[in-house]
Amino acid sequence: MAFVVPAFTQQSLETNFRTTGAAVTAVFESQRAVIQLSSAVIYNGRNEIAYGTVISADGYVLTKASEVEGVGKIDVRVDKESFKDAKVVMTDTRWDVALLKIDATDLTPVVFAPDSKLPRGTWVVVNGVTSRTNRRVMAGIISADNREILPEGGAVLGVTLKETKKGLAVEEVSKDSGAEKSGLKKGDIITTIDGKPVKEVAALGKLLSKMKSGSDVKVAILRDGKKDELDVKLSARGDIFREATRNDEMSGDFSNRRSGFPRVIQHDILGASITMGGPVLDLEGRAVGMNIARANRAETFAIPVEELRELAEGMIKQVGK
Repeated sequence: MAFVVPAFTQQSLETNFRTTGAAVTAVFESQRAVIQLSSAVIYNGRNEIAYGTVISADGYVLTKASEVEGVGKIDVRVDKESFKDAKVVMTDTRWDVALLKIDATDLTPVVFAPDSKLPRGTWVVVNGVTSRTNRRVMAGIISADNREILPEGGAVLGVTLKETKKGLAVEEVSKDSGAEKSGLKKGDIITTIDGKPVKEVAALGKLLSKMKSGSDVKVAILRDGKKDELDVKLSARGDIFREATRNDEMSGDFSNRRSGFPRVIQHDILGASITMGGPVLDLEGRAVGMNIARANRAETFAIPVEELRELAEGMIKQVGK
């Protein structure tokens, strides 16, 4: 006969020794000190909207672009100092990264690790729940091999279409899609994509199946009988026409964009959409990546340091031209 132990008598790990317990987080004090100085908190008014990674002493900070997009006023806190009216000076839609500039001259940028070759089970540390003045750490492990995360459902323009004799008529333009941002409107007739005729929805689908979200295409249209051409950035189907799965419903908060990344590190540290953008540190306090997407209740993706370093250096160089 099986004997079931009542829940209230079952043993459990003392709070102090859980992943977020004081005894555990104390072990990572040296990493916390790095995060205190080199991880930023991004605000819209009094609301935290994202974290950031300090990449230069003179005020450049990387963060997740889709979390700050369209925000009218951005403030940034680094260590215990607040910087008002941060500027988005550049974005990289392929990686969903924004470069912010704040009025600072003596920041402590992250130190990049030599590479992101971390075996599964390797400890990493990120910025956890934060207070106005103090950063707190959360620790976890690398939970999968580095890999590409394909766009959910493939690349799309972000419109619903109807076949006509002249071409594909736009019936609806999805909010926040590349089509909307490019100026495509209801009633436009799409005739070609990158010079290739598309008179049927099936032909358009076949053409887009060979493309990736984040890439730009030239869309020829007829509008009120006049020809025009627009540059449209393709969106991921899952980001525009999202249907919540049972796993999503059980996952809590996750990033609006969580797919379509060329390569990611994956770890198991709990997070949310507003905690993306901060650095991921190894046990030596070096940045092995930057959090870019909370995918679900068990997976957080980060940009590997090799690509992160290239992004940081390239974006700063372009802004300086």
